[in-house]
Amino acid sequence: MHDVKEKGAAQGGLRERKKRATRAALAEAAVRLAAEHGAEKVTVEAISAAAGVSVRTFFNYFDTRDDAFVVIDADAGARIRRSVREAPAALSPLEALRDAMAAELAEAEQQHELWRLHAQVLHASPHLLVRTLGAHLADETGLAEAVAARIRAGGPVTAEPASASASDEERRGALDLYPRLLAGVASTAVRTSVEHWCARPEEAGFLDVFQEVFALLAAGLPAPPA
Repeated sequence: MHDVKEKGAAQGGLRERKKRATRAALAEAAVRLAAEHGAEKVTVEAISAAAGVSVRTFFNYFDTRDDAFVVIDADAGARIRRSVREAPAALSPLEALRDAMAAELAEAEQQHELWRLHAQVLHASPHLLVRTLGAHLADETGLAEAVAARIRAGGPVTAEPASASASDEERRGALDLYPRLLAGVASTAVRTSVEHWCARPEEAGFLDVFQEVFALLAAGLPAPPA
């Protein structure tokens, strides 16, 4: 029975990895085609063909064509929230956030070109940029909820907070200041790390820059020596 359970878990993990790979391939194909031709000229058929899947498979992952352009990895937020909730009790909320985000950004240097193209596509299509900003704000709210749940429990939490029936505004309004601020600061820290590294990639690896940013936050942002 133990072997059967382990086999089932392994198969479940393999299925999830395959689903993530397919979704990532579709999102990357969408971004690259949009960067080359303009998002308005890219069809679902072209995206599916470039990713090597059927149109039917495309709609297993995205409700509309525009959804493929919005966020490169739509599942990353859920993985980060789970990591924050389940991090060891000895970690502070800031440390839990740092480690969860670092795990997701481990391959950031390899994703640099795709991120650049994605930014290019969004700035050329204002309606996609607005949708992306909305998606990031929703992710930030979810991250704040994960921090709040961890603080209330005094340690690791297994279940995701139930907030499906509430609007985004109601969810944000229900949060205390600290988790909202921490989630906002962490999101800004990631963006700042990416922008700084992209401007000076020869000075340090991305994760080194990322860790330095969080070290400065943990130290209270002391002023640098003159």
